[in-house]
Amino acid sequence: MIKRPRRLRGSENLRKMVRETRVDKASLIYPIFVKDGSGIKEEIPSMEGQYRYSVDRLSYALEEIREAGVRAVMLFGIPEHKDEQASQAYAADGVIQRALREAKRTFPELYYITDVCLCEYTSHGHCGMLCGQEVDNDPTLRVLAKTALSHVQAGADMVAPSDMMDGRVAAIRQILDENQFTGTPIMSYAVKYASGFYAPFRDAADSAPAFGNRRSYQMDYHNSREGIKEVLLDEEEGADIIMVKPALSYLDMVVKVKEATNLPVAAYSVSGEYAMIKAAAGKGWIDERSIVCETAVAAFRAGVHSYLTYYAKELAGYMDEGLIG
Repeated sequence: MIKRPRRLRGSENLRKMVRETRVDKASLIYPIFVKDGSGIKEEIPSMEGQYRYSVDRLSYALEEIREAGVRAVMLFGIPEHKDEQASQAYAADGVIQRALREAKRTFPELYYITDVCLCEYTSHGHCGMLCGQEVDNDPTLRVLAKTALSHVQAGADMVAPSDMMDGRVAAIRQILDENQFTGTPIMSYAVKYASGFYAPFRDAADSAPAFGNRRSYQMDYHNSREGIKEVLLDEEEGADIIMVKPALSYLDMVVKVKEATNLPVAAYSVSGEYAMIKAAAGKGWIDERSIVCETAVAAFRAGVHSYLTYYAKELAGYMDEGLIG
C-alpha cells in the first residue's frame, strides 16, 4: 500500500504536529452567576460544582478563573427584587452593575461580558415586557437597550443580548453609539433555540417562566435556514460576534453560520450539557475528562472561535496536561 493514514498517528509528537483543530485558553469563556446579598457562595443543585456568588464573594471565583488561565467571563445576575418592568436589570446599583465595578477593581485584566436579557429580572420570568400574556417586542427593545448601556457604563467590555427579540441588536448598537461607546462589541445570541437543555440554568438563575413557554421568541429546533436569517439580520444591525446556543446538538448550525458570515462564531455549551456529563460521570458510566475534551473539540472542529462552558477551568487544566490543545 502506498497510502497509509496510520503513518501520521505513530507518536504523540507527530499527532500533535498534524492536528487539524487547535484550541487554547484564550478561546474559553466562563459563565458566572452573581446574586444579591452578602457572604453567598451556594452550590446550584442541578449543576454540581457551579455556584451562585454574592458580589462580595465574586473575587474568589475570579481568582480561580485567572489562576486557571481563563481570561473571559460571562456574568448573569440574580436580583433580590423582581417586577414586571425588570427595573433591576438597568438599575445603577443592580447586582450586575455592582458586580462589574467590583470585578474591574479587583481583576481588571479579565474580560467581562454580560448577558443582556430580562428573564432573571421580571416577576413573570419572560424575556420581555408583557401585553396580556404575550411578550411585546418593541417596548422590550427600549428596556434591553437601557440594560446594555447600564452594563457598559458599569464596566462591561462586551454585551451579549440573549432575549431573541427582533431588532434588539440595532437598538443596543444605537444607544451605545449615542453614548460614545462605539468601540464596545455586541455578541448576539442570534441562533438561540427553544431547548430542553436550558432547564438547569433556569434553576440557577431563578428564571423559569411563570406561565407558558418561550417558543414565540426562541427558535424552533426543527429549523436551520431560519437561523441563518437571524444571523444575517443581526450582522446588518451591527453584531460583532454570532452565538449559537446550545452547542452540542447544534454543531451543524455552527458550520452553516461560519459559511454564511465572516463574523466570529461562538457556541454556548449550556447547563443541560454540563449536567448530563456530571450525572453520567457521577454514576461511573463515562470518563468525565474524556467527554469534556471531546465535546469541546467537536465545537472547535465545527468552527467556533469562542466557547462558553461551565468546564472552562477544567479545560484549561486539560490543556496544561496536554490532553487537549
